[in-house]
Amino acid sequence: MDTFRVCFVCTGNICRSPMAEAVFRFHVTEAGLEDRITASSAGTGGWHVGDPADPRTAGTLEAAGYELVHCARQFDPSWFEEHDLVVALDEGHERELRAMAPTPDDAAKVRLLRSYDPSASEGDGFGFDVPDPYYGGAQGFDDVLRLVEAAVPGVLAEAAAALEHRPAGAAGARHREEAG
Repeated sequence: MDTFRVCFVCTGNICRSPMAEAVFRFHVTEAGLEDRITASSAGTGGWHVGDPADPRTAGTLEAAGYELVHCARQFDPSWFEEHDLVVALDEGHERELRAMAPTPDDAAKVRLLRSYDPSASEGDGFGFDVPDPYYGGAQGFDDVLRLVEAAVPGVLAEAAAALEHRPAGAAGARHREEAG
């Protein structure tokens, strides 16, 4: 069965991207698509590789009823091949990911998370970035959760629509052609 693979990417993979991954997984499960859509997360930098999520991220998610199982990783350019969508949490991550993309098709897989939020705008106090809450207090983590929750339904809708338009077994055939 064909699977749509999404990776959320922030700076260190301990605050924003694990939060987006957890919220997205919840929505995927609620939609009954956990066998067709997978989620992961990573950071553009390797400072926190192997670490759990920031305790404030974990606490914010737990208080909102989301489950988090997490170990920080650094995004590797070879991962573009195995992902259908790479979701950047801010414009800096978007630029960095597009620059590391091996091909123009891979660069086209990179999207900003807030581009999926129909209420996002340059004038809403955040622009199209999900701000890094790391150096702030609890309110920053609450803001991140609110922004993630507003955008995730759009990511899910795109993933589900992409699966509907793929021929059965398309991903497996694509990988066999590349290997052969």
